[in-house]
Amino acid sequence: MPCAAGVEGFLADEVARITGIVGRTGRAGLMLQASWRDALQLNLHSRLAQRVLVQLAHQPYRTEADIYDAAAGVAWEIWFTARERFKVEITAQHSPLKSLNFAALKVKDAVADRFRHKTGARPDVDTAWPDVRVFAHLTHDHVSIYIDTSGEPLFKRGWREDKGDAPLKETLAAAMLAAIGWDGQAAAALPLYDPCCGSGTIAIEAAQIALGIPAGMQRRFAFEQLLPYQAHVWAAIKKEAAQAQKTHAADEKPFIFGSDVAHRMVDFAQRNAQRAGVAHAIEFRGGDALQRMPPCEQAGVMLLNPPYGERIAAAGVAGQRASSYATQATSQPRVHRVGAGAVPTPLGREQAQTDTGGDDFFPRLAAHWKRHYSGWTAWMLTPDLKLPSLMRLKESRRIPLWNGPIECRMFRFDLVAGSARGPKPTPEATQATPPASSSSPAPE
Repeated sequence: MPCAAGVEGFLADEVARITGIVGRTGRAGLMLQASWRDALQLNLHSRLAQRVLVQLAHQPYRTEADIYDAAAGVAWEIWFTARERFKVEITAQHSPLKSLNFAALKVKDAVADRFRHKTGARPDVDTAWPDVRVFAHLTHDHVSIYIDTSGEPLFKRGWREDKGDAPLKETLAAAMLAAIGWDGQAAAALPLYDPCCGSGTIAIEAAQIALGIPAGMQRRFAFEQLLPYQAHVWAAIKKEAAQAQKTHAADEKPFIFGSDVAHRMVDFAQRNAQRAGVAHAIEFRGGDALQRMPPCEQAGVMLLNPPYGERIAAAGVAGQRASSYATQATSQPRVHRVGAGAVPTPLGREQAQTDTGGDDFFPRLAAHWKRHYSGWTAWMLTPDLKLPSLMRLKESRRIPLWNGPIECRMFRFDLVAGSARGPKPTPEATQATPPASSSSPAPE
């Protein structure tokens, strides 16, 4: 089961909860001995895995001919028929082979030749919309061959049709929740709030976890095209999962909250939550992260993937002081939030008024939290390892997480009154008279 780097331990815990099986963690993945029914359960329930793969071969190799022999030795005819279209994908780590494309071609030939030899017909290849996906992974001396039971990557839950320019992947949101220990028990005790919610991914994942709604309840899977699939078994698994869901009456108060400065994104989040079956458990509102007061009386947990770098479109008034430079800023690139990596795109007129003032967003956010969120715990995902210093806060924990190739940290801040550290005064500042200019910004 492949997963994002840094999530292996969380995935092992999740798999143990779902199947009762203790797996063996590796680099960006987990191996376990499991049944076909376990594979179906994992596809339905796992929030952290990227796919559920069944290993069909693992043996040494030296040349492409060895890879062909490994693939030809798999009994593909017991997994699918020649009527299904298939695709081969290959990855490698320290492989001595010069061409992965040629190695993938050898796997494709082996599958087709095996079918022609056993059945007299060979399946077609479809790289765009295959019925069956075959994966091969090469190390420096071993080849492993898998059949995929998931189809589309598992982060595609089926409910997020509305999204912004840089959406946070559902699997990364689930990893953030796993890192802070969010589960049904935590939800019963603490409210959760995302003040930069975007299209609502973190809040919706949290609500589904709290209500026991499986991650894959609203999507289809590749195993439905495979020969071992039995419709009545799958129907029973889904029925059992549906019966285990927790109820949250429509007249009960929401326990998860989200807000975003862009009202368009709030609309997206509300529609996504409706499709995910958790709209009644979440309250979304528009609002500036630097102005929003706590969404409930009880202190809880904030979890956010904040704007960073030059992109602070979600920062709201943080950049209003620089609005006079908006025209100049529109010609500069901005950087999306970490959910999609650093992708330069042109600034719009509204973003320009906020992006140019990004240097003071995080200090002002910390000051706002210090004043109004005493007793709360804040967790922030960021690739900026200097963020605590920028916010003048001392983190109590830091957890490594990777977003694709981007190394990030989850910082925990325990917010108490006076928890923000002010900048150290310079010798000149201690001797100088405070400026009286009305154009200077008010201090935080």
